Amino acid sequence: MSEVHLAVENVAIGFGGVKALDGVSLTVRKGSITSIIGPNGAGKTSLINCISGRYIPQQGRILFEGRDITRLPPARRAELRIARTFQNIALFKHMTVLDNLMAGRHALMRSGLLTCGLWWGPARREEIEHRKAVEEIIDFLEIAHVRRKPVGMLSYGMQKRVELGRALALEPRLLLLDEPMAGMNAEEKEDMVRFILDINQERGVTCVLIEHDMGVVMDISDWLAVLDFGRKIAEGTPDAVRQNPDVIRAYLGDKDLAVG
Repeated sequence: MSEVHLAVENVAIGFGGVKALDGVSLTVRKGSITSIIGPNGAGKTSLINCISGRYIPQQGRILFEGRDITRLPPARRAELRIARTFQNIALFKHMTVLDNLMAGRHALMRSGLLTCGLWWGPARREEIEHRKAVEEIIDFLEIAHVRRKPVGMLSYGMQKRVELGRALALEPRLLLLDEPMAGMNAEEKEDMVRFILDINQERGVTCVLIEHDMGVVMDISDWLAVLDFGRKIAEGTPDAVRQNPDVIRAYLGDKDLAVG
């Protein structure tokens, strides 16, 4: 069995009188695609926010590669190569595609303020190396034709692709994907699925995915966790989860899918 890459242990968090997560535990194996599913308001994004450091759990802990990161700020988690995309696109709309991807390299930059300002020696060499890495991502995501365009001028589907590129610019070991295919047409979804599979299989990046398209989830996931009202109600392989009566009642609601 592959090693545990991420462990969420009995995590709980509430907002006012609402319990967004109530004692949720989850194990993510290294090199896997693990999907978190459930109806709207189930706590999926809250869980991703706890893993990425946007939220600090009120109970439980989160371990990444055996290290307790429960209270680490997001910037420190980025240094550990935990990257994410957002349900609502969070790009710098006035900046070009290239500049957005370069911004994604910030946690990997080592030159100090003085050397960067003077752009001498090590800073110049570092800039060239970061630019080379970003150009490789641009080629991988097939966005060379828009590399100099401001992100705000791009279609929604292309912006989602750029946001994936910015997360990849961190050279992540763990990639958190919050509804990367939301709002896309069928062709754009096919492209995004291909990119996610290549990132996982060819680059060896562990992926945690939130996605409402059950066809996609069942096709590409190694493991599923199902949330409902902040609690985990099931987990297992796609075949096992699709047969689970609690999941069918809470979310899938389709007997054909359950036995398909």
